[in-house]
Amino acid sequence: MVLDISSLPLAFQFTSPGPILVKIGPLTIRWYGLLIATAVLVGVSLSQYLAKRRNVNPELLSDLSIWLVIGAIPAARLYYVLFEWAEYVKRPEKIIAIWEGGIAIHGAIIGGTIAALTFAKLKRVSFWQLADLVAPSLILGQAIGRWGNFFNSEAFGSPTNLPWRLYIPPERRPSGLESFEYFHPTFLYESLWDLMVFALLLNLFLRGVSGKLRLKAGTLIMVYLTAYSTGRFWIEGLRTDSLMLGPLRIAQVVSLTGILAGLAGLAWLYYRKRPLPDVVATE
Repeated sequence: MVLDISSLPLAFQFTSPGPILVKIGPLTIRWYGLLIATAVLVGVSLSQYLAKRRNVNPELLSDLSIWLVIGAIPAARLYYVLFEWAEYVKRPEKIIAIWEGGIAIHGAIIGGTIAALTFAKLKRVSFWQLADLVAPSLILGQAIGRWGNFFNSEAFGSPTNLPWRLYIPPERRPSGLESFEYFHPTFLYESLWDLMVFALLLNLFLRGVSGKLRLKAGTLIMVYLTAYSTGRFWIEGLRTDSLMLGPLRIAQVVSLTGILAGLAGLAWLYYRKRPLPDVVATE
């Protein structure tokens, strides 16, 4: 007997209630902005806690968080706009409308990395030590932030009839797929994947501070690069709204680069047994 799962009760069907949480006069609070703010606050609190566990001044992470926000969010928006320039050039007033969605995590990582490198050099602290403290917070923040895509009815996958399918309103459906109502909830797939990566990183961190593992500086961020990029690579293949460069899905190209970089970094640390190049002298 073959079970047709498409006929199961739609207990897991997702339908967005809309992008706006509440509107009071001229004040509009959107789910997307609230979730990004929540991700930042949770991330800062977690990184400060992890810093204490490693006997690092938590205020250092508090200061770093300001640099990261200033570097990451504009870069995430710029990255997205550049690859969607053909659309934004028609409506330039929408370029700054970040509250409507349209930021790219890879852009945020690039901007955040530049900000963190600058911060580490000015403060004369190890970039890789900071990166390891931020990595669990980063992936947890991504897991939270992905739900902003749900409320905006964006970043979904191809049409599907699975029980956990996502309803997309007609005005948000891609060209050529207007007749389909239900799509893969890729925001959910990535959020769940991110939570698994977070659990892995947190476990490695705690085993490291307890002495059960001897983790070298840069290990956690390299595991993050490898694990997150692996999940993003296959999830991106399901999406209908990928940023493209010719026939290539940009996120898949960047994810493949991340996988290779992460594996190379781990091999350098544990096979070659050498520290990663840093902005300060290392032993």
